[in-house]
This record gives sequence, C-alpha cells and structure tokens, in this order.
Amino acid sequence: MSATPPTMTKGSTTGDPGNAPASGGDGLKAGLKNRHLSMIAIGGVIGAGLFVGSASGIAAAGPGILISYALVGAMVVFVMRMLGEMAAANPTSGSFSAYADKALGRWAGFTIGWLYWFFWVVVLAVEATAGAKILHGWVPAVPQWGWALIVMVVLTATNLASVSSYGEFEFWFAGIKVVAIAAFVVIGLLAVFGVLPGSDNPGNGFDFLTSHGGFLPHGPGAILTGVLMVVFSFMGSEIVTLAAGESEDPQRAVTQATNSVIWRIAVFYLGSILVVVSLLPWDSKEIAEKGSYVAALDSIGIPHAGQIMNVIVLTAVLSCLNSGLYTASRMAFSLGQRGDAPKVFSKVNARGVPAAAILGSVVFGFISVGFNYLWPDTVFKFLLNSSGAVALFVWLVICITQLKMRGVILREMPEKLVVRMWLFPYLTWATIGMIVFVLGYMVVDGGDNREQVLLSTLVGVLVLAIGLVLDKRRQAAAKAVTAAE
Repeated sequence: MSATPPTMTKGSTTGDPGNAPASGGDGLKAGLKNRHLSMIAIGGVIGAGLFVGSASGIAAAGPGILISYALVGAMVVFVMRMLGEMAAANPTSGSFSAYADKALGRWAGFTIGWLYWFFWVVVLAVEATAGAKILHGWVPAVPQWGWALIVMVVLTATNLASVSSYGEFEFWFAGIKVVAIAAFVVIGLLAVFGVLPGSDNPGNGFDFLTSHGGFLPHGPGAILTGVLMVVFSFMGSEIVTLAAGESEDPQRAVTQATNSVIWRIAVFYLGSILVVVSLLPWDSKEIAEKGSYVAALDSIGIPHAGQIMNVIVLTAVLSCLNSGLYTASRMAFSLGQRGDAPKVFSKVNARGVPAAAILGSVVFGFISVGFNYLWPDTVFKFLLNSSGAVALFVWLVICITQLKMRGVILREMPEKLVVRMWLFPYLTWATIGMIVFVLGYMVVDGGDNREQVLLSTLVGVLVLAIGLVLDKRRQAAAKAVTAAE
C-alpha cells in the first residue's frame, strides 16, 4: 500500500453487509464468525482489572464507587458510539489509527497507532505475570517465569495459526467471563433480597449502601478518586472494531457491538459492583483482605470461593493476553500498510495471518516480561507508567477524529452512516471535555496518576516527533521524484 492515507470509497466491499470477501483487500482473511465477534464485543469490556482492582476502588469511594463506574461507563459508551459510527462505515484493522490518519493527518495516525501498540505490549507483560502467579500457585513445581513463558508461547501459536483460532479461543475465554459474572449477579441479587436457598448472608436488601457512613462516606470528591481507579479497567472495548475487518459481516458486527455496549456495561460493571456493596459493608475487612468478589461469594456461603475466582481471573487474564497480542499485531500490520512501520509488518502468510507483525509484537512482549521479573520497580515501572494514560489519549483522539469524519462519511458514503453519534456534535464535545477533565485531575491528584500522565505525554511527544520527521522525509522524497520527472 502506498503512503497515501486510506480513503473511504463507495466501491469498497469492506463493510458492505453480506458481501464480506473471503479475504480482504489488505490480505487478511475474513475468518471471524459472527458468534466470535459477538462474544469479543461482550467480553471486551470485562478485563481482569474488574475482578482484581475493584476492592481498592470500593475502599476509596465506598458505595459511591457506583457513580464512578457509571461516569466512566457513560464516557466509554459515548466513545464507542463515535468509533462505531466510523467503523461501521469503513471497518479496518487500523480502526481509530487509520481514521485519525485520514481525518487529522499522518502524524495523528502514526502517533496514536504506535502508542496503542506500546500500551498492549506492556499489558502482555502484566497479564502474563498475573496468569503465571495463579498457575504457579496451583503447580509450584514450574517456576513463575516458566508459566509466563508457556502462556505467551501457547497464545502466540494460537494467533499465528489463523484468525479463526484466535476467535475460537476468545469465544470461550469471553464466554466463561460472561457466564461467571451473569451468574454472580443473579445469585448475588437473590442473596441480597434474602431469597437464595441456603445462603449464609442475612439479605439486608440495599441497606449497606447507606448504613456505614452514608452513600458517600468520604465525601463527593471520592467519586473522582474512584474514577481514576476504575477508568483503565474499561480499556479493550474498542477491540471489536479492529477485529471487525476480519469478520464475515463487518458492518453488522460493529453495529451490534455499538448498540449493545450500554447493557454490557450496566450488567457486568454496575450490576456486579452493586451486588458486592449490597452483600457486604463497603468498609468490611473481608473486601480489603480477600478482594471484592471472593468476599461476596464467601458471604453467601459458596464453597471454595477463592479458587473459583482464581479460575475466572485466570480466564480473564488469558483473554486479555489473547486479545492484546491480536490487537497489537493488527495495529502493527495497519501501520506497516500505511508506511508507518517496517514494511514486513504488512505481509500476510498463506493463512492470511500477519506473522511478522505478531512475532514483532511478541518479541517486545517477551522483553517487557523480562523487565517485569528483573527490574519491576525501575524499568518496568517506567514502562507501565509511560503507557498508563494511553487509554485516555486513544479515547480523546477517537472523539476529535469523529468530529471531522462525520463530514467525510456524509460526503463520500452517506448510505453507510448506519450508526450515528447521539446529539452530534454537542455530546462529542462534552465527551472531549470529560476526558480532558480526567487527565487534568490525574495531574492535580499527584502520585502515580500524575506520573502516568506526564510520562505518557512525554512518550507521546517523542513518538509524534518521530512521526513528523518521517513525514517530512517522505514529502521531501516525493518532491524529489516529482522534480526528476
């Protein structure tokens, strides 16, 4: 593909419902079935952070953490609606990076694409280590680093085999998460109202929401603290728009995922956290010591609650690893196609898999895992903090891109505007304001939050500078060719 930003032409078959080719014009196979995309969409918003990190959010904000989750959830719903508008019109493996390339310029697509890739290769190290810790607890004969290696190798092989094998693994990983949380919400609510047979919980209804210092025991300001603690657990909801380009019916998949994001967040995040803070007082030592979900299951009297949650958390970790590797490789593939990454990343093998992009991402993932074991408090902490605010940067770029892309879609392919952002452009601007406010509050809040924003900004500026230099060289080379002709 030439260095010219991607165009959105009416003649493209990509995105036409029912007309997905056996392999896309970019060489990727349309190997993801609708059931794969549906489960990727549903499970994409359920990260391991929901299970592992919710206890600290509850401790910081009390029952008011529900408002924090609702605010971040609303922000994600709006961002996904904007991204869905663009992706339904033109599904592509580059997703928001490719749209930013067209709407804002090469510098924007280059910068956000590489930052997003960087974010996911660091996540690979985090999740591989988390999964290895659980597996080592079960089988201590294998060292923790050995489990991390095994997990990475197995999922790399899965992604290299074919896109359908990635989809099948993710279908089952996500399915387990979805069934587990749905069962938790149903069983938990029955216990809350005292109608669950054999429950050890007294079933106080929603009394615990206000009985221990009120709904906001630490004051309204704790809601914003809670926002900072939960915002990153939502990262991953955009994966379905990258995967849609390799599906049988991209436009339908994106439309369904976008339309269903509201109930997914309401049930899986708000519903499950509501159950936790209704079954136990927010300040109970059980939540702090065992974790929110294990403590809730223990309060009901579910035997082996800790091991049950370990299985679910391991599934979430493997799902995140699987999708993280897929996402990083597809972003690298798209950058390679646009001339913003080594050309070899844009090559696909006979199975329609971008093997070089996958292996390139895995190599950096392995390096990050090594840093996590060798220098966890120095080098790896720097990598973690320097990628920490990337999620918010990505969402911000999606919003700004959508402001411009609406006009492009209306001009070039109005019939493909099947998903529309609500109250455009006012709600888009409001979402931009929300994201900027969160970033600003992270700086004011201090500590790791400030460090994450500042280091992520520093890395972003460095990537942007590289992108601008490369773009100037390309323009100079193009002028030289023109002059020679």
